[in-house]
Parts: sequence; structure tokens; C-alpha cells
Amino acid sequence: MISFHNVTKSFGSHMILNKVTFSIKAHEFVILRGVSGAGKSTVISLLIGDEKPDTGSVEVDGVLVSDMDPETLQLFRRRVGVAFQDYKLLPRKTVYENVAFAMEVCDEPDEVIRARVPKILEKVGLLQFQDKFPEHLSGGERQRLAIARSLVHSPRLLIADEPTGNLDEMNTHGIIEILKKLHHEGVTILMTTHDPNILKLVDARVLTLERGNIV
Repeated sequence: MISFHNVTKSFGSHMILNKVTFSIKAHEFVILRGVSGAGKSTVISLLIGDEKPDTGSVEVDGVLVSDMDPETLQLFRRRVGVAFQDYKLLPRKTVYENVAFAMEVCDEPDEVIRARVPKILEKVGLLQFQDKFPEHLSGGERQRLAIARSLVHSPRLLIADEPTGNLDEMNTHGIIEILKKLHHEGVTILMTTHDPNILKLVDARVLTLERGNIV
């Protein structure tokens, strides 16, 4: 499903990735581990087409991400769910509206939105909070909402960027259980983390990124 081949990426004189090569098969659960600044977020940016590699190639399903035109890239991103560490929630919209908005911007019919949003919220344990605003949610609940929003288009691939980075142990376990459930349903999971304790909670293949290299 995913292939990085000899990918190099620098910002100015600072090299972030140095000839990085790895692959992820469909239906795998893979953890990309590394300290803060190791290049994990850059891998994600390259994977979703926010950045282009200086050298090397990034492929998803045999298609070069860097070769996608804007329209194709937009359609591709709808097939990839991304949940960010800082949530990127809309503070003036309720839990329900945050998820619904992700469908509205893609011109989904109202009846589809009304049918699908409650099912997604139930899947992540937030249905009872659908009328609350993000400021009234705990950190764990906000991360669940970020994951819920990433599921609106039933993605085959879910990227979870440090989803437990700001959470306590109980909420960390809750988020991991959601990801494991999605994986069991057939979703390919790529999760980044700097926390070695996460490795004890899930049976996943681990890639370690260190100083711009997979080690």
C-alpha cells in the first residue's frame, strides 16, 4: 500500500530525512517511533502530499503522490484519514458539527450526513457528547473526536500522529483500543509515537526513525 524509496527531505540546510526506505502492506498496523524532531511529521506530510521529497519516491497503491495533480490529490486525501496530535478541531462547532463539517465540505448529501455522523460518534464513544463543544471535552475525548472526523470517508488508511502524546494512561489505553478495533475491521494503521510504552499495548510492526534514518 505505502512505499518510501530512498526519500530525502531537507528544509534549508537542515536534512530531516536521509534516503529513507520502508514499505507498509495493506491491513498492517505499523508504529513509526522516534523522538521529537526525528522526522515523523515530515513522513506524514510527504505521505499526504503536503510536501514533496527532494529525492526518492513516495507511492500509495503504486501511484506517486508527488505526481498527483491538485484534483487527484484532493480525492486521494479523502481516502486517507489523518488524526493530528493537536486535534485541529473547530472550537465554535459541536462534536456533531465537527464531524458533519468534514462531510459538508465534500458536498455529501444532508441525509447521508445525518445517517453517518451518529454511527461514527458511537464507534469512538462520543455519541452522548454530540452537543458539546470541544472546550468542554477532556484531552482523550478531543482525540476521539479527531479520530472520528478522520473516519468520515471510511478510509482504507488511517494515520494517527502522536494520538496519545498529550494523554494520561487511562485515555491512552482508550485511544489504542479504538485503533485496534479499526485495524480489526480492515483499516491500515500508521501511528507515530515517541513513547516506548505504547509498544507494549499493541501487536504492531515497529519502524524506528533516528536522525533522519530508519534504524
